[in-house]
Amino acid sequence: MENASARNMWGDYLDKHLEHAFHEAPKTAVFGDNEKDVNKLAALVVKGVKKATSYSLLGLQYRNEPLPKIGDFLVVTNWAKEAQCIVRTTAVQLIPYFNINKSNAILEGEGDKSLAYWKKTHWDYYTKELEAFERVPRDSMIVVFEEFERVF
Repeated sequence: MENASARNMWGDYLDKHLEHAFHEAPKTAVFGDNEKDVNKLAALVVKGVKKATSYSLLGLQYRNEPLPKIGDFLVVTNWAKEAQCIVRTTAVQLIPYFNINKSNAILEGEGDKSLAYWKKTHWDYYTKELEAFERVPRDSMIVVFEEFERVF
């Protein structure tokens, strides 16, 4: 793990959870693509309000990133790459965009937690993300919906 802040937090976690001592060191993650959103979303995870995130499957595939797995750990950082907390994946679902529902939006904990807010902000995010690959989001695209719990 290259990030010293994340490495230190993972070490502090392992001091209290020796049962995970042989677990692969977690990746670091930010939620969002700009400083304001990244910092705001990290704070929501720390507070336990944000309990899920979602990725476009197409974006993961183009970046050659693996699907999240139940049991994965992530060190959530702010924009400055300072570790804020550790989360552990509890569920992963592949859901068509048009099937995302209010309970998914509530778990993500963003904005007013409404489905309308979720759809607008995520459509904008996916549009920007896929533009780099000369693709556009579609209502039928697959969303990787990852639920997690804050463990440290």
